[in-house]
Amino acid sequence: MLFLELLLGFALLLGGGEFLVRGAVGVARRLEVSPLLIGIVLVGFGTSLPELVASVKAALAGAPGIALGNVVGSNMCNILLILGATAVIYPVACARGALLRDGSMVLAATLLAIGLCYSGLVNRWEGAGLVLLVAVYAGGSFLIERRGKDPAGAVHTAEADLVESVGGPLWRSLAVAVAGMAAVIFGADLLVEAAIVLAGRYGVDDTIIGLTVVALGTSLPELATCLVAAFKRQSDIALGNVLGSNTFNLLGILGTTALVKPIPVPESLLGFDLWAMLAATLLLFVAAATGRRVGRAEGGLFLALYAGYIAVLVTPGLHAAVQF
Repeated sequence: MLFLELLLGFALLLGGGEFLVRGAVGVARRLEVSPLLIGIVLVGFGTSLPELVASVKAALAGAPGIALGNVVGSNMCNILLILGATAVIYPVACARGALLRDGSMVLAATLLAIGLCYSGLVNRWEGAGLVLLVAVYAGGSFLIERRGKDPAGAVHTAEADLVESVGGPLWRSLAVAVAGMAAVIFGADLLVEAAIVLAGRYGVDDTIIGLTVVALGTSLPELATCLVAAFKRQSDIALGNVLGSNTFNLLGILGTTALVKPIPVPESLLGFDLWAMLAATLLLFVAAATGRRVGRAEGGLFLALYAGYIAVLVTPGLHAAVQF
């Protein structure tokens, strides 16, 4: 039953995220919202909602390792697994302007999150500051991109165009969006509950469960979006998706979770995983900046690194052995 709950949680997160985005985009198009705003807010928020719900539920359930592990593990999954798999299918072109702006924001958010975690507790005031930062970033991005031809704006618009919205009247799109959100919430609830039981039953640190099982499950909507883009040879969308998702994870999700309930930081994250996330972010930045794309060779390297990271996490004693 435990593993059935996990599988059902995965299925609801994937299906719910898809319906939420398609329904919300359908509503926005009928209300004549710009494709740029749809790409920045609706698509970005829709694919990141599973991480948000799962981290908040884990924090409220008294499992801070799962709450924080989900954020860190999702960022690792986005860069190494999702972007790596996308690049293997079709190389990811990197617009220099988009990389410098969004990539620099991800790097700054990563460093800020690490700094806050080293205090040992991410409190409500810090959470409020992170949420304010992501709101300013999203609003500023929209205003800048609306005024001119910005490479990042083109990526976000293409991301919106990739979504097949719900057809028919407005009420149908609303119903699909609401059903999708309900499925995401229920799926995240199942996933977190099963993860907590899994950690207790098998004596596994809940942080490792958050970094692996929960992070992979909540990243499924991003994985689906990026793989669809790759098969349509629009894989440049994947980079914008990953950079936007990682920024929202570090600022929006970590901030909102801390606002709901202050998060004590597990020592294992401080000793290895936060620095692994920083290393993956720097690797992405270097790979994209030097070659103006993430090719199949880099994609294969990312996948190999992700497999190695997961091996470190799930091998008894190895995660503790690599702590700095």
